[in-house]
Amino acid sequence: MATSVHTTSGKNTKILAPTMEQHRHFKSDEFWRAIPGYADVSREEFADARWQLKHSIRKVDQAQKVLGARLSKETYDDMIQGQHITPMNIRITPYIFALINWDDPVNDPLRKQFLPLGSQFLPDHPYYAEDSLAEDEDSPVEELTHRYHDKVLFLPTTLCPVYCSYCTRSRLIGGSTESVEKETYGVNKKKWEAVFEYIKTQPQVEDVVLSGGDATMLTPAQLTEVGESLLNIPNIRRIRIATKGVAIYPQKFLTDDAWFAALMGLHKMGRDMGKQVVVHTHFSCTHEITDWSKQACDRLFDAGIIVRNQAVLQAGVNNSVEEMVLLTRKLAFMNVQPYYVYMHDMVPGCEHFRTTIREGVELEKAVRGTTAGFNTPTFVCDLPGGGGKRHVASYEYYDEENGISVWSAPNVKPGKLFTYFDPIHKLSKDAQARWMDEKTRQAMVDEAIKKVE
Repeated sequence: MATSVHTTSGKNTKILAPTMEQHRHFKSDEFWRAIPGYADVSREEFADARWQLKHSIRKVDQAQKVLGARLSKETYDDMIQGQHITPMNIRITPYIFALINWDDPVNDPLRKQFLPLGSQFLPDHPYYAEDSLAEDEDSPVEELTHRYHDKVLFLPTTLCPVYCSYCTRSRLIGGSTESVEKETYGVNKKKWEAVFEYIKTQPQVEDVVLSGGDATMLTPAQLTEVGESLLNIPNIRRIRIATKGVAIYPQKFLTDDAWFAALMGLHKMGRDMGKQVVVHTHFSCTHEITDWSKQACDRLFDAGIIVRNQAVLQAGVNNSVEEMVLLTRKLAFMNVQPYYVYMHDMVPGCEHFRTTIREGVELEKAVRGTTAGFNTPTFVCDLPGGGGKRHVASYEYYDEENGISVWSAPNVKPGKLFTYFDPIHKLSKDAQARWMDEKTRQAMVDEAIKKVE
């Protein structure tokens, strides 16, 4: 049933509300058998976490071999061209690869996220940055960012089971590509001790986000070492273990019992100490969700582990009201709390993914009220330059015509103003022309900042 919502922009947005049952349905067939290379793979094999990682697609010719005649030459050539441009390597679990609609790969939201096409790329915004969030600037020791008063971000690994084309840390994650030379790869335990020692000297720090990379790429022993070291620091009260694995590698949570036991051990240790150990995962769209996902979430729920979701707003993936509402409801049904939806960071190779601030504001307005408030995600903009996360509608000034928003972050970096920019290709032709001239664009930015100063 469709309803009409009047937006502040004066347009009527059609909202197709999911049916009562739609968010309760989970794909449970042997969908992977439709892929020629997986036709003879048993359910038991496909369920095995080690099999998934071992058979991950790492190169375009692997994709062609697995797909056979289902991959057209044009698409194959487009993929090859994409590898010349993208700052991220390819790594896709068979689980996600098999969920891609290979009858229409160009428009498929999973293909868009993990297997870039050369034809999709747009020129980077003039004000993009490899380290858009200034994590390195706020790093007192390697692998640690300390931006917020009582919270730190710890990056113990640079590996992921799947490499996302829209990764905010494309400068660090997954090894060098043709376009980006990366200095780190994998785990460097020598740097961990400096992290632990620094946190001990910061008694105000109570919250650690364990990210990377992805925590599922730590061995059980490494996960235990990191988690126990943090829990044994008296001032630490909360650990968030960030992983996209629940979404793109659920087999890890279902069949790698040693790793899951390590996670449960940390959770129990934390509970016994009066501390939280939770999981933050990253479902971007409903196409990622199957019965495997639900089973993984059920196992976490049964273990008493809180799971929250953080998504990135991406054009052609999840920037419709219908998709965002369904995603929110489906997550809630799996006992995953929809936590954040991020505006896309201004990092290289991602301009085609980005949306405008207005889109983010209107999407949140449309989603709010479709389910319980505690299961409604907050839409945020993580400010370029290190201002941290701000509510998407909390800008100080927004020049919508030229796509320039100005922000403050009084509790993070008081007295400093930050700017975020809409993608140029979404602006009017006149505004696009203004952005083409360096002096004109700088004058527009200066004028927007003056409106706030």
